[in-house]
Amino acid sequence: MTSRPLDPAGVAPSAANYALAVVTEQPTRWVHTSGIVPVRLDGTVPADLSEQAAVIWQTIGALLREAEMGPGDVVSVCTYVVPGEDLAAVMAARDAFLGDHRAASTLVTVAALARAEWRMEIAVVAAA
Repeated sequence: MTSRPLDPAGVAPSAANYALAVVTEQPTRWVHTSGIVPVRLDGTVPADLSEQAAVIWQTIGALLREAEMGPGDVVSVCTYVVPGEDLAAVMAARDAFLGDHRAASTLVTVAALARAEWRMEIAVVAAA
């Protein structure tokens, strides 16, 4: 593994299954994604939020594989979600993709995304 979570004594734990901070030592490759949106290869966007999350994480997985990386190389996740959505489903999708790996993670609710049918967007940073 190229990174590890920081868990100092005297600091409150994270609110869910993520790291408050991650240290990365001497990476040779970095991947910084744009905000990945829930558009399938055929251009369609699923209506269901869980399906949107699945499409996004599938895309992120493909980008990481192209860089010869995987979920364990993800250092940071930033998720944008429109208000009123089931945040538990969003976090469950993140947790399913990352497995036991804990990356730094931020979830932000935003008034809207660039297209009305997009209900979430995710950007990641990975290092290997």
